[in-house]
Amino acid sequence: MGTVFDPFGARDTFSTPQGELGIYRIRRLQDQGLCDVDSLPYSIRILLEAVLRSCDGFVVSEDDVRRLAAWKPSNPDPSEVPFMPSRVVLQDFTGVPAVVDLAAMRSAMKRLGGDPNKINPLIPVDLVIDHSVQVDAFGHSDSLEKNVELEFQRNRERYEFLRWGQKALDNFRAVPPNVGIVHQVNLEFLAKGVFVREDAKGPVAIPDSLVGTDSHTTMINGLGVVGWGVGGIEAEAVMLGQPIYMLTPEVVGFEITGELPPGVTATDLVLTVTQILRKEGVVGKFVEFFGDGVSKMSLPDRATIANMAPEYGATMGFFPVDDETLNYLRRTGRTEEEVALVETYAKELGIFRTDDAPMPKFTTLVKLDVSTVEPSMAGPKRPQDRVALANMKSEFQRTLTAPIEQRGFALGEDELARTGTVENNGSSATIGHGAVVIAAITSCTNTSNPSVMLSAGLLARNAVAKGLRVPSYVKTSLAPGSRVVTDYLNKAGLMDDLEALGFSLVGYGCTTCIGNSGPLPDPVAAAVTSGNLVASAVLSGNRNFEGRVNPLVKANYLASPPLVVAYAIAGSTDIDLVTEPIGKDGEGNDVFLIDIWPTSEEVLATIDTALTPEMFQSQYNSAFESNPTWNKIAVVEGELYDWDESSTYIQEPPFMVDMGIEPEVLKPITGARVLALLGDSVTTDHISPAGAIAKDSPAGRYLIENGVEPIDFNSYGSRRGNDRVMHRGTFANIRIRNRLAPGTEGGWTRYLPTGEVMSIYDAAEKYKADGTPLVVLAGKEYGTGSSRDWAAKGTFLLGVTAVITSSFERIHRSNLVGMGVLPLEFPTGKSWETLGLTGEETFDIVVADDLKPGGEVPVKATRPDGSTLEFTAKCRIDTPVEMEYYRNGGILQTVLRKLLQG
Repeated sequence: MGTVFDPFGARDTFSTPQGELGIYRIRRLQDQGLCDVDSLPYSIRILLEAVLRSCDGFVVSEDDVRRLAAWKPSNPDPSEVPFMPSRVVLQDFTGVPAVVDLAAMRSAMKRLGGDPNKINPLIPVDLVIDHSVQVDAFGHSDSLEKNVELEFQRNRERYEFLRWGQKALDNFRAVPPNVGIVHQVNLEFLAKGVFVREDAKGPVAIPDSLVGTDSHTTMINGLGVVGWGVGGIEAEAVMLGQPIYMLTPEVVGFEITGELPPGVTATDLVLTVTQILRKEGVVGKFVEFFGDGVSKMSLPDRATIANMAPEYGATMGFFPVDDETLNYLRRTGRTEEEVALVETYAKELGIFRTDDAPMPKFTTLVKLDVSTVEPSMAGPKRPQDRVALANMKSEFQRTLTAPIEQRGFALGEDELARTGTVENNGSSATIGHGAVVIAAITSCTNTSNPSVMLSAGLLARNAVAKGLRVPSYVKTSLAPGSRVVTDYLNKAGLMDDLEALGFSLVGYGCTTCIGNSGPLPDPVAAAVTSGNLVASAVLSGNRNFEGRVNPLVKANYLASPPLVVAYAIAGSTDIDLVTEPIGKDGEGNDVFLIDIWPTSEEVLATIDTALTPEMFQSQYNSAFESNPTWNKIAVVEGELYDWDESSTYIQEPPFMVDMGIEPEVLKPITGARVLALLGDSVTTDHISPAGAIAKDSPAGRYLIENGVEPIDFNSYGSRRGNDRVMHRGTFANIRIRNRLAPGTEGGWTRYLPTGEVMSIYDAAEKYKADGTPLVVLAGKEYGTGSSRDWAAKGTFLLGVTAVITSSFERIHRSNLVGMGVLPLEFPTGKSWETLGLTGEETFDIVVADDLKPGGEVPVKATRPDGSTLEFTAKCRIDTPVEMEYYRNGGILQTVLRKLLQG
């Protein structure tokens, strides 16, 4: 059968229901004195198996194995870990540009004289189309049908392109629209726990592991699967056989004890965990959960916590495989053979957690007694800003007058009493600050969790029985994570009650949480605008950054699905739902939240009777063929995609159009101007094009010039396959504040040679015509948020050559390198403000051809009066492999040149 490169003698076999399978035993390293397996965190053990199995003496060396085996809780070896995951998961917003880049690589390969068919995923790739449905229709029984019809009208070109990819590319599958949210489909269907692959000696079992082009890929950590979000450009490299290179992670141990008290939900728990870990500081680290409280926790609750790892800043929020993992696999319709393989393999490898197993050694420890968790919300602008439900009214009122810098709205006392009138079909309603104009049960975080979804249904049932209704100005929506959710809501008899309160089914996908909330009804929009109100949204999502949910909604609160229903009934966030009535019953009596809140016993009993494995089997057995509209899409087959110059959805990106066979030498950046001067916590939502396209924006003008009517603009996300739209929408978020253009909000800057204020895109074009390179200056935590490749791609296309910040978050820094943009950090403890920079300077950055990862880079800033400031920035190209990417102009160019030479 041949041989495998096995310098540590780790490959062995073990008996399974499927026969003898290969296994790479990490305990062989312990036998050789290289590690103590029991002291390693479970997440590190899984990484170690991958490095051991992938060791080929070239891409993964024996030293790589030894270094990771010697992992130490404090000060882990700073070397890089080459991680080869077993699969890749995409969602369509981030997946379309990934497939566009693969198609562009095929075109470039052809131009350079190579074989286009070398450009193919080398490991399994699943794309789930879940980000394209928008809440246009709501509150009616036919809302789903109408929204899906609009979705296909708006996205026909994208879907035709993805169908081409499905036919042309090997190892690529697409789950069609209207099946579910990628992370829930992954949890319930795509994940297997263990895969069987082939090596030179035959079949071998390997842990299920992945990277995904969405930061909430971490939801799968709740199933004991190692995986996290990466940028689309990183995912493409993995598809093409390149490892993910990461610095050896620290692992924070999070001990969970106790049980949730009655009336407290998994959402309340995850908002508490998020607040604790943000304060702890876990950016770039693994968090691994342990303790007897984990054993008492359902797997959907674990997945809820794992999902929000990006919100608490960790690379992963990991729960090892244990008995509950096996029970969940059974409950979701996996076969007994599959479950037996997971159990047998996990125990053979030493990655099966039990309460009496030795406790691993962690970098630091955090503890939470979950019996202390209380009902909570988070907002109004960040997911880590937890607010106890009992304090919501006072906190909302505080934020109205709090300064912008303290995440408030900076209203004057004379502005607090402003109101607007909603005129609707002869009736009218007066609304003020805090009016809930959007109440959405949405997103992967909670809609994967039967306990909170059934709690919402039970609360709706109790509310309807009391005669409560939702005010007409509230836009209500129910967007479950999978079709199984509606199966069990229907079986429990709760859909009718949700619909009676306006929570009709609007789609199976990410809606409000990603900005696909759709427009507010005109009368509501008019009232909010005329009153200049701080209107509220309450959503069961994981993201509530400024400008994300809806352009007219300034205060956005994350909440559990039952609290979403409760606030919809209340109609305002300016209310204390603990002490004040939520409404009145049919006889005019006060009704309080406690009167309609379901008991824990009710919820558990409903779960037991409403959920069956057969529901999951029925929905997923035909997942890839379940949408007849998708199946009817015409497909043009061929190894090369036939680019259509007239398309406003799909265009060949310019990254590799003029690429040469050899990379150019690194050169200094001279005479650079500042395009944007930004503060702390600038997110990828601020940078990346997202949400609605304004008709008077550069992207809107481009579409109109190309014959697209504003009604057909669709969203930025839906047009991610067209660089000409995305380029124009970069840094165009309505809430971004560029200090170079004081007094403005949105994508504005000053063109410094003349002082003229204009759009960032227009200024960048003028600088490009001048031959002037550009830089961005920013504060701490630059790039927080989703794994948005267009935040880096758009930055590059604007002509930005370097971004200098006080600190970066992980994914965006990596993506900048992957696009050939130099990430630099100010000297420790310094910022552009403490250095006295105004953004009006010109910058000379000494990028030498001997630039090293983590090295020092001299920077000279010349002020308008000719005086200069010099400082040394830290190069945040962290690894030699990243340096190779930067020298080649990006990841895609690096991979393409390697494949061309091979």
